[in-house]
Amino acid sequence: MDTTTLPGTQSATSRSSAGALTGLHHVTAITGSAPANVRFYTRTLGMRLTKKSVNQDDVTAYHLFYGDAVASPGSELTFFDWPHATPRRRGPGTVASTGLRVGSEQALEWWARRLTSAGVTHGDIADENGRATLRFLDPEGQSLLLVNDGGLANGVTWDAAEVVPEHGVKGLGPATIEVADARAMTSFLTDVLGFRPVNEYRARTSPDVAADTTIRVFATADGDVDAQLHLAVRPDAPRGRFGRGGVHHVALRTPTEATHAAWRQRIDDAGFQVTPVIDRFYFRSIYFMTPSGVLFEIATDGPGMTADEPLEHLGERLSLPPFLEGRRAEIEKGLLPLG
Repeated sequence: MDTTTLPGTQSATSRSSAGALTGLHHVTAITGSAPANVRFYTRTLGMRLTKKSVNQDDVTAYHLFYGDAVASPGSELTFFDWPHATPRRRGPGTVASTGLRVGSEQALEWWARRLTSAGVTHGDIADENGRATLRFLDPEGQSLLLVNDGGLANGVTWDAAEVVPEHGVKGLGPATIEVADARAMTSFLTDVLGFRPVNEYRARTSPDVAADTTIRVFATADGDVDAQLHLAVRPDAPRGRFGRGGVHHVALRTPTEATHAAWRQRIDDAGFQVTPVIDRFYFRSIYFMTPSGVLFEIATDGPGMTADEPLEHLGERLSLPPFLEGRRAEIEKGLLPLG
């Protein structure tokens, strides 16, 4: 693929029928230890385990979903459990960090104290792109960013032990993608996915981002922090590699099956290879590689995590989509207990 131009342009019909993407749907990362992953995200970060399932393309691996109290689309950070994956290498072609929203700067101050007491590597609270932020690393080096969303209505914090309810994680913030050259990805975001450029800022010294990196901000829908992608431009950095402690793919939201089909047509019309629509039971998905080298997904908001479990019991047992239910005994035998 040419690094500066797009393969083609989409038709006017596909542009109008798809509508705007409405933000981030989920971000899927890779862990090498599912039990430790559950402990960190549910106990240290106080997120809700909203779905305990398997990777539908590799049923030997868990697929764990962490979200808000009601498993809202746009709240889910998910993990594939691949113990033998090599560690991720930071650099262009990978996701530099994943944002998690909290409701106030007071929440960030509380989190700084909690992360310190838990022995979690973190930076200082700093202003980034006009918002108070706190960068930290999970035990496997996953780069995360707590960001003050200014009280956005989106997201219902989970009532987790040891976490002050009003300070809990509400949902996803911006995902930041590293690129060596921003031109092709900028064109893709704006011309194909309908994002708009907002501004750019300089990164602060932190555990996971090189100082003075230029970061360009793109937004869709209302353009708040739950509907933004950031491009960190690092022209001289060696190319990165996804792996354990890194992100596998970024998923964007669309509300209905009709708009989802239109998005598939739009991406295909633009000359990009895109998968057929895949029924993941909890949502419908399409996947495509972006010019940045990061895999993207577009997922529907529904049917949602309550398709096979009542809200009050989400994540308590292994959930399998109907086409895998007949293999439950075999699948459960191959999975390690989560503790």
